[in-house]
Amino acid sequence: MSLPFPSSGLIATFLVLLLLLSNVFSSPSSSSLRSVHQRHHLDNHNYKDALTKSILFFEGQRSGKLPPNQRMTWRSDSGLSDGSALNVDLVGGYYDAGDNMKFGFPMAFTTTMLSWSLIEFGDLMNSELSNAEDAVRWGTDFLLKATSHPDTIYVQVGDPNMDHACWERPEDMDTPRSVFKVDNNNPGSDIAGEIAASLAAASILFRKCDPSYSNLLLQRAITVFTFADKYRGPYSAGLKPEVCPFYCSYSGYQDELLWGAAWLYKATSNPTYLSYVQTNGRNLGADEFDNMFSWDNKHVGARILLSKEFLIHNVKALEEYKEHADSFICSVIPGAPFSSSQYTPGGLLFKMSGSNMQYVTSTSFLLLTYAKYLTSARTVVYCGGSVVTPARLRSIAKNQVDYLLGDNLLKMSYMVGYGSKYPRRIHHRGSSLPSVAAHPTKIQCHDGFSMFNSQSPNPNDLTGAVVGGPDQNDQFPDERSDYQRSEPATYINAPLVGALAYLARSFGQV
Repeated sequence: MSLPFPSSGLIATFLVLLLLLSNVFSSPSSSSLRSVHQRHHLDNHNYKDALTKSILFFEGQRSGKLPPNQRMTWRSDSGLSDGSALNVDLVGGYYDAGDNMKFGFPMAFTTTMLSWSLIEFGDLMNSELSNAEDAVRWGTDFLLKATSHPDTIYVQVGDPNMDHACWERPEDMDTPRSVFKVDNNNPGSDIAGEIAASLAAASILFRKCDPSYSNLLLQRAITVFTFADKYRGPYSAGLKPEVCPFYCSYSGYQDELLWGAAWLYKATSNPTYLSYVQTNGRNLGADEFDNMFSWDNKHVGARILLSKEFLIHNVKALEEYKEHADSFICSVIPGAPFSSSQYTPGGLLFKMSGSNMQYVTSTSFLLLTYAKYLTSARTVVYCGGSVVTPARLRSIAKNQVDYLLGDNLLKMSYMVGYGSKYPRRIHHRGSSLPSVAAHPTKIQCHDGFSMFNSQSPNPNDLTGAVVGGPDQNDQFPDERSDYQRSEPATYINAPLVGALAYLARSFGQV
């Protein structure tokens, strides 16, 4: 919640000192920050290693024809006929989590968040930047295919109920690769709005290094957003049996229209999109209170993104988004007057029992990103009578990432392959079954359940995968059947990439 600056000269002087202190910890490229942090280097995690692995994870989720430089070598080609059910090419893209489904809604959000991570912190990644860009392109190449027909978007490949009835490698899958779409008769403003956001964000990322690809992405984003806005309705209305309860649009489609318009304004600087946000923002839920950011609800992300235009580019028309962003920040600050977030006894942000780590990574990214914007504008957040500096936001984000990497009651890293103690029985078909190279014979639909039900560690490490995480009491059973806590997902990792890039540079590791 944003309140006016105090008028007292003493308090104002104190705030200036706070700002100066926060700026010492503001820019990860500043020598002062690096020297302060390096004194405690041994007390901190190897964020560079975690960053490398968090990006590598996406190679384990690839569908389609794998490239020669594939580093997750236990994976092989899969889904090479995807789209043939409707005579379209839908080969490629990502499996969302531990199954063999290609759900377009979370895939688009994953790609948006990967792009945003690189837009904000890509210049801190050094050699990992090209790998991260490859991860974005693997997603956008598929989204371009999915939107190549006018007024039609192919939103899903695979029958989720039949897929989930099998435990088989993606290389072996023989369940129906059904194709589902939205069009002008069966709209999907939510998924179309998210795809528009994804393509627009990626167009910014590739603007300098690949201008022609960037332009293709941007033009498609404009077309897809027009479709999303013209034919309004949630995609789960017409595809409920196929997308629910897996990726229903529980928050409605309004947040994706606001989110998509925000990204298009950022990508184009076209006042048409600014006018769209101003005219439609309230009807699209801009001033509704939300304190979580996920593949389903984008309101908070849109507020943070639009607040930058006010804070840094002085777009006065968007001042209210700074106030809305402040309200979100106050809701997650432990002990703040308006805090409405729960933390576990060990200090982990806890939003939901299912895949809670997605909220940890998305919130950590938003805190670091907003801290960057506040620092550039030389301002702070007011939560009632409390002053929250950029340094405080960075500290909270770091604590959350550190918990994820092993600073918790169980001393367990929730990233596969990071540290000596991490989940060994993750809920993931490809990871839990022997690779094609190790076991060339096909593993039938139900044959894989013998491994699913065993207590043996997964034979293939899905390096970099972050699982759903512990419960509200910091407990984690490491059971393959416990999908709420043991299943990884692309949208858990995507915002973490940006957070790890910031921390790795801040501590002089890249």
